[in-house]
Amino acid sequence: QVRLLESGGASVQAGGSLSLSCTASGDTYPTYSRAWFRQVPGKRREGVAVIYTRTGNTDYADFVKGRFAISQDNAKNTLYLNMDRLRPEDAATYICAVSLYDDGGPWSDVNEYQYWGQGTLVTVSS
Repeated sequence: QVRLLESGGASVQAGGSLSLSCTASGDTYPTYSRAWFRQVPGKRREGVAVIYTRTGNTDYADFVKGRFAISQDNAKNTLYLNMDRLRPEDAATYICAVSLYDDGGPWSDVNEYQYWGQGTLVTVSS
């Protein structure tokens, strides 16, 4: 069992920056990818960014490109999300996820991930 624990959520003003972390513990299987999703009440969970464990290649949702950066420290089993120029519409619970293998689907599909954290809340005031 892999346990994921996010941290770093806070309340910031629009235009500000925030950094999130997600640390894995428990059974540390080799992973295929790690991702950040976000969710607001009443809406679907949406993919924000992904990083592929072995290559370090990344991909982003269009709505965060140029503002957010995903990174990882494999030695620490930690995933990061640096968020700049935050907008009110970025407010959400940010959740990290881990995929152990390539199932062939799009990275932003929640069904591609086997383990999820509980999330950390980000609020952005205008």
